[in-house]
Amino acid sequence: MLEDTIDEYYFLNEVTDEELRNGLYKGIMEALGDPYSEYYTPEELTELMEQTQGTYYGIGAYISQDTATSLPKISGTIAGAPAEEVDLRANDLLYEIDGVSTYGMTLTEVVSLIKGPEGTDVVLTIVREGEADYLQITVTRRKVESVTVEYEMLDDGMAYIQITEFDDVSVSQFANALAAMESAGMKGLILDLRANPGGSLKAVVEMCRMLLPKGLVVYTEDKNGKRSEYTCDGKRELQVPLVVLVDMNSASASEIMAGAIKDYGVGTLVGTTTFGKGIVQQIIPFRDGSAVKVTISAYYTPKGKNIHGIGIEPDVVCEFDGKAYYGSDDRPDNQLEKAKEVLGELMGG
Repeated sequence: MLEDTIDEYYFLNEVTDEELRNGLYKGIMEALGDPYSEYYTPEELTELMEQTQGTYYGIGAYISQDTATSLPKISGTIAGAPAEEVDLRANDLLYEIDGVSTYGMTLTEVVSLIKGPEGTDVVLTIVREGEADYLQITVTRRKVESVTVEYEMLDDGMAYIQITEFDDVSVSQFANALAAMESAGMKGLILDLRANPGGSLKAVVEMCRMLLPKGLVVYTEDKNGKRSEYTCDGKRELQVPLVVLVDMNSASASEIMAGAIKDYGVGTLVGTTTFGKGIVQQIIPFRDGSAVKVTISAYYTPKGKNIHGIGIEPDVVCEFDGKAYYGSDDRPDNQLEKAKEVLGELMGG
């Protein structure tokens, strides 16, 4: 009856049967009231898989949901990518994309609007704290290689490793980073999980196994109380002092890693309280190439804490000084400096 009514009366534009079906499927998932459960068309699923693998055409920004406004926001940018080059910043709210309002969109829909052919432009209308009016920023899309792990040796034997996302490629990148830092004489490690929106449960568990002692990494429980445990044999436990940087945009898989490190007492968390996403999603594919992503369980830290809607509090609170960072070409990072101070004390220096 709805289809017949649309065919007979709807005036504005032609709508195909496929568009109506996709709208119906998306609406069913939206009715769950869960921003993390959604329907993917075959084309959207292909894009999602490409992103997880680590190569795509876009602007090189990480997108998450802002709980206060329900708008998507920039949670971080990839070094050297177009988003960084035009000075997009963490916590910039995406109000419009090419003039289309993002309110009520799923993150998948937002990402699909931002991505596009190499060399084309996308215009982002953003809301930035401290700015009196909207900002319009034009970004040119290009091929983005998702380097999810970056590292360098700082002074006094301090190693620095930043993980920007937990993708399939992150496991080997993290292993290589640890090996490189150990070869360079690492005496202490700063692990930066700020602005990391999460990613693959499998990837974060594998990476935790390169850091933690023997025991639980994380466990999940589904609607029927079925428990699944992910453990570590402790054979690759980190042997140097550890400081972990976290912030309000450290979410999901980032919180699994930070939570396990905190529970075992093998590292000190510095920064601000994390996002608070303590639930797990699974992609369930269908024969026509489409799929749904559904929240299937809650996860718990080794000590049995579920941090959903709560987050993880740092051991050392340090608010990020964005005014100083963005107001200087030197980009002074007060949280990183605090992490160095704390690590220095742990190293006995």
